[in-house]
Amino acid sequence: MPLKPERELLIALGVTGCIGAYKSAEILRRLQDRGFGIQPILTSAAQRFITPLTLQTLAGRTASKSLWDEPTSRQVEHIALSDEIALLLVAPATANTIAKFAHGIADDFLSTLYLSADCPVVIAPAMNAKMWKHQATRANVETLLDRGVVFVQPGEGYLACGWEGEGRLAGVADIIDATEYALREKTKLANRKIVITAGPTAEDIDPLRFVSNRSSGRMGYDLAWEAIARGAEVSLISGPSELRPPYGVHLIQIRSASEMRIAVERELANAAVVIMAAAVADYRPAITREHKIKKSGEPLTISLEPTEDILASLGSQANRPFLIGFAAESENLKENAGRKLHEKGADMIVANPIAGNFVDAMGGEDTQGVILCSNGTEIDVQPCSKRQMAGIILDEAEKRL
Repeated sequence: MPLKPERELLIALGVTGCIGAYKSAEILRRLQDRGFGIQPILTSAAQRFITPLTLQTLAGRTASKSLWDEPTSRQVEHIALSDEIALLLVAPATANTIAKFAHGIADDFLSTLYLSADCPVVIAPAMNAKMWKHQATRANVETLLDRGVVFVQPGEGYLACGWEGEGRLAGVADIIDATEYALREKTKLANRKIVITAGPTAEDIDPLRFVSNRSSGRMGYDLAWEAIARGAEVSLISGPSELRPPYGVHLIQIRSASEMRIAVERELANAAVVIMAAAVADYRPAITREHKIKKSGEPLTISLEPTEDILASLGSQANRPFLIGFAAESENLKENAGRKLHEKGADMIVANPIAGNFVDAMGGEDTQGVILCSNGTEIDVQPCSKRQMAGIILDEAEKRL
């Protein structure tokens, strides 16, 4: 049997009446996989789409269905539950339920629980596209956003009513991410702005070809996940990558080194930390051809010119944020990383060895290396996941802030 966490957090899962209710069973299971306990709550309309028996069998708890259910104790059920839960998640949430929450209408178990619960609230709407865009719904959403409710943006596509548009229940992974975002434990980085670069850059040769590298962006994305988990406000500036960013991040997608430099400079305002984890191309074609270069059978020479040195530019600025750079080295790891630390004017350099399998080093899930700090601190990091490395990097940044 799997081990349960020492302290299981209880989440109230509210399910309302729409076709997306069938996904609540999967949401429940995925939350359990993350170590949460689940108390299902079904509105009367929800019970027309999914039975209480289904959810309470999965949850191992009797589903709450009505204010008039026979009480299991002398306590008032919705008040007792409001004191017990760590978070209220409503997925799916209809326009009707959103309106009740916004206007303080308490006429069933779920809406009464919302008014009595002093905990984070996450809402995943699902409805017809016209209903989602109606000014009444927009006003209700804005009211709840002002109160601190976390909304999971509905997706676009084919809806059960036959329409196509925005209004379908968000993906289960997005709902789980938003739930964990709302429950994140805040640290010294809480509410501080962190700018993180990630992924490769692509420097175009012609409309079809470009110069790039093997970076997957995983190190930068894992740094973003870890920073969000600590309560930071994160701007993630990413080159081409297939990775999914965390809920709550401000994602800025770029392609070239010059675009990354512009994006970094725009995001510097009020930043406490800048982490340059991207594998920025050192060179780009001196000339980008407007049309595809035709194969002629003759050797082709492409002249390259240096790209902008974003890290050095930041390191030379007065009153700059705390600056962390990366160095991928195939030899003399500490010596080359130490030289880069001083030449670029950074506060910290994370040096990774790339000798051996370059694909694993740049695109894999694991890493190792050494962290060099401008105050002389050296931290040797043994092989670990990139998410673990992200935690070590941010731990050290917190000490230095």
